[in-house]
Amino acid sequence: MRTALYLIPALAGFVFGLIRAEILEKPRQIYFFKPISTLTVIAVALLSFFEPTQNLTYAMGVLVGLAFCFGGDVALMFQQNRRAFIIGLGLFLIGHIVYAATFTVLGKFSTADILSAVVLLTIGGGFYRLIKSNLGTMRAPVILYIVVISVMVNRAIATLASSVFTREQAWLIAVGAILFYISDVILAANRFWKPWRYHRISLVFYYSGQLLIALSANYFA
Repeated sequence: MRTALYLIPALAGFVFGLIRAEILEKPRQIYFFKPISTLTVIAVALLSFFEPTQNLTYAMGVLVGLAFCFGGDVALMFQQNRRAFIIGLGLFLIGHIVYAATFTVLGKFSTADILSAVVLLTIGGGFYRLIKSNLGTMRAPVILYIVVISVMVNRAIATLASSVFTREQAWLIAVGAILFYISDVILAANRFWKPWRYHRISLVFYYSGQLLIALSANYFA
């Protein structure tokens, strides 16, 4: 059993505490549970260095991406402040670029990429039309973010065709990226379309997605 798997119960407990704190609007608890949840995911990726087989390029790429996401998580704890929200958005944007670059370097281009790109652009375009009337000055940053996260998911799915990854690894990466995408859609819909009482479920998708990507670094054959 991979050592990293032992951290999953701890992460589940932290995320549960975070969601509870968000619902009850307990800022001090949020300031504890959110950083420690992301740090736990980072620890999962770090443990890949202790596995008998590893890929340094992939592990470092995932860790750098997670580091930027950690910064984004901290900034978005204060997202009521417009500047903090923009900083958080920017840090997550860089994190997605790092992930996309890592998946591209080790992935493989195939004709299936065209299909996933069309699906992602269709979904992204439709979602943009849904929220664009409420974007105001955030229109350009949101368009850029939609494009970048779509590219990231596209490259994650492309790992399914790569010989570098095992089939299980590739699925961890692809599903993880899709869950990350879903979490961002929920957050954006709540902020720019219609407030949703249960929008904090996005945290389940977010941390599940990040966990799967971090875990994939532990499963090189």
